[in-house]
Parts: sequence; C-alpha cells; structure tokens
Amino acid sequence: MTFVECFNQHENILMEGALGERLKREYHISFDDNVAMASLVYSQAGRNALSELWGGYIDIAKRFNLPFVATTPTRRANRERIASSDFSKKIISDNVDFLREIQKKSGAKMFVGGLMGCKGDAYTADGALPEKEAYDFHKWTCGHFLDAGVDFLYAGIMPSLFEAAGLAKAADETNLPYIISFTIQKNGKLIDGTKISDAITYIDENTRNKPLCYMTNCVHPKILFEALSQPFNQNAAVQKRFRGIQANTSPLSYAELDGSVDLKTSSPKDFADDMIHLSEIVPIKIWGGCCGTDDRHIECLAEKL
Repeated sequence: MTFVECFNQHENILMEGALGERLKREYHISFDDNVAMASLVYSQAGRNALSELWGGYIDIAKRFNLPFVATTPTRRANRERIASSDFSKKIISDNVDFLREIQKKSGAKMFVGGLMGCKGDAYTADGALPEKEAYDFHKWTCGHFLDAGVDFLYAGIMPSLFEAAGLAKAADETNLPYIISFTIQKNGKLIDGTKISDAITYIDENTRNKPLCYMTNCVHPKILFEALSQPFNQNAAVQKRFRGIQANTSPLSYAELDGSVDLKTSSPKDFADDMIHLSEIVPIKIWGGCCGTDDRHIECLAEKL
C-alpha cells in the first residue's frame, strides 16, 4: 500500500509525537548547531534515543490498529546548513535509511516522510524566501529525498506563503506525494499575514501535482480551532484540503513558548479532548503531537480515535 492509498482509504492516521523536546529533556542530548537533530544518526546515543521514542509511538499505533507516519528529523538539513556543517549531503539518505530500519523492524503499517523546513525562522518568518528563490533553495533537498526513497515529503512549520509555494513547486517536480504544514496563528493566518484559505488556494492553483493535503504543526488544537473558525476560513478550500495537525499541549503563543526553560504541557485527557473537538470544524485525518507531548498524550489520542 502506498502512502496515498493509505491516506485515501483510512479515516484516521497517527503521526509521531514530540522528538526534539524529549531528546533534550529526557535524554539530555544536544543538537548540532547547523543541522540540529539530523546529526543524531551518527551517534549511538542518538540512534538509541530516536529508536526508543519512535518505538513507543509505533507500539501505540499498532495497539489501536492505526496506520503510522514518522518523518526524518531533518528540518534544518538544507543545502546551506549541510555545507556549513561537518557532514555531507549523505546525511539525508542516512536519516531515511535509519528510519527505514525502524519501519522494517516495527511490523506496523508505517510510512516514512522526508521532513523539510523554511530557510529562516519558522515562528517569526524572518528570512523567509521569495517564491522563485524558495524553489531554487528547496529543489536540492527535494531531489535528495527522492533519491533516498521516502514515501512522501513533509514541509513543516512553514510561516510564509511564498516560501511554502516555492517549496511546493520543487516538491511537485519529484512526483512524490507531499504535505505542506503551516505555522498558524489564532487569527486564522500564517505568520506572514496570509489567510489559511488563501494560502491553500494559491498553492493549489500554482502546482501541477497539488499537495496531498495541508496541515499545521507546533500549535495547540484550541488555537487551530479558533483559526479555522474565522469567517474567511469557513469555505470549501479549507474543508476539502486541511487534513492534519501535530499539536502542542500548551495553548501559549509561539512567542511565549519559544525558548521556554520549563515544559509547558497539559494532561493527556485534556489534550486528546481538544484534538477530537477539531472534528467539529474540519475533517482532520492525520493526528500527531509536537511540543509537550509524550507517549501518554499520543496513547490517549489514539484511544479516542
């Protein structure tokens, strides 16, 4: 079964919960200054920790008979950052191969995504690229994920329309299925001020192979509910195309959460209830966790699904 077939045939798909935050707090692992978590495949401690975290999420998906999605920890492993690091372009395929090893051992209905991110700051849109520059910048990464054999491409926490659109055009050319996940504010807009509905419409109209769907990540479900409740997002573009969330457990804003020393979280039950509540406004299909989540949150969510 391909990822597209899974997406079309299943009502709910479980996505991984937090990785980065848990690696720092639970395993006391530090990240590379340039490529961040992507370097962890080269250390035994990093590989062991990632295996344990993904293993916990996979076990939950298997127990509740849900397809499972995981993405390579490569959001910062773009051409520019890799060139500034001690690693080579092979870091992309090495991350894909490592996640494939876990997939093969899991016995789960699991799919591997290649994670990409914006060039600049995902929470402020500082350094966001214009569309043509974004296409040129992200085409290199898309090509290496294609060569590495991922099931799909995943653009995470994209704060600006034109960089997301440029990345989408680069992903489009690979003929791989791909998902665009926006950085969303409760006013119903991306960080750059673009309405969610307008962003979806623009990218759909400017790509040959449209994204499989649109999502958001690193945001609380209550913030997403408010964002999608804005009148300008109450339309067919959002209803038909917005399909997923990797959610934080804290309803604080990006500015309040960024760089926080203490963990901001909520109970697994409250988290799961807030997630399920989203179904009242849009038919979410891909459900996962971000900052503050662990096995308890993902298990409670899976049980309710």
